[in-house]
Amino acid sequence: MMGLFNQATQKAHRPRGSSDDKGSPEADATDSDDVSVLDEEEGSIIKSMISQLRVGMDLSKVTFPTFVLEPRSMLERITDFMSHPDLVFGAEQEDNPEERFIRVLQYYLAGWHIKPKGVKKPYNPVLGEFFRCRYDYPDGSQGFYIAEQVSHHPPVSAFYYVTPANKVAIVGELRPKSKFLGNSVSTQMDGENRVYLMGRPDDGPYVISMPNMYARGILWGKMVLELGDTCTARNDRNGYTAEIQFKTKGYFSGTYNAIQGRIRAGGQETGEVTGKWSEVMEYQSKKKRVLFDVQKDGDKVAPKWVAPEDEQEPNESRRCVAHTRTCSH
Repeated sequence: MMGLFNQATQKAHRPRGSSDDKGSPEADATDSDDVSVLDEEEGSIIKSMISQLRVGMDLSKVTFPTFVLEPRSMLERITDFMSHPDLVFGAEQEDNPEERFIRVLQYYLAGWHIKPKGVKKPYNPVLGEFFRCRYDYPDGSQGFYIAEQVSHHPPVSAFYYVTPANKVAIVGELRPKSKFLGNSVSTQMDGENRVYLMGRPDDGPYVISMPNMYARGILWGKMVLELGDTCTARNDRNGYTAEIQFKTKGYFSGTYNAIQGRIRAGGQETGEVTGKWSEVMEYQSKKKRVLFDVQKDGDKVAPKWVAPEDEQEPNESRRCVAHTRTCSH
């Protein structure tokens, strides 16, 4: 693994930017970037593909047309959660365990606003495919990320991020399971992020699960991407837990992209998280504070440095994608 990190450091030359079926909710109240409208030819292709599906069918072996795929692998998409590292750097210096817990939660919630325009899914990585990159931070410190597809059927992506100078390590795995629901496709995002504040080894891991994803309106209406259901965060050593509900919009009420959750310490409620993951999220305890403001800070994404595709290994993600998935998905 360290050999891969060393190669990434040597070869990096340039930054690269970065439930039940509810049918199709109206999309007018959400950001236009969250909505896809297919042309006639694209719609025909989708309807032809869908005609072969059954409600509840596992979609892991279904090949999607390129216009519904974003031009990167799931292994790279996971790096979205490393886009705002300043939110967790230095968290080990906080003496209050609640503050350390909130700082980790900030890092996690801030990653969801980064997404492709419209309703897109990343390419399915193949067994043995990997993605690696390096981050150079303004203070001269560095971060390193590597992810590998360790199982293809069922799909399992394992990832590791470390920034030694900032004393943060993140280890995790993602096991997505997609199902056809009729006018929607759901993706159950099994797996965990385990965040380690290396300057606070006694804290142990901060363990965070993921919400599920829903692509609505694939048969009629506008296609809309939603996050839904509940994710949990916990730090067992200090007794802190959070249940964050990602709310989906109803037919006649509600709003898009809303979240709401409660923070507890040893069973005692200490505060509440509210807002929208696409706009502003806040934490209300003894006083209210902003966890993340997308309009203000969303563009401050830590750039990734990746080796040019012609210098990558044959099974590196960007090379696979660039060669029109020579590593067939």
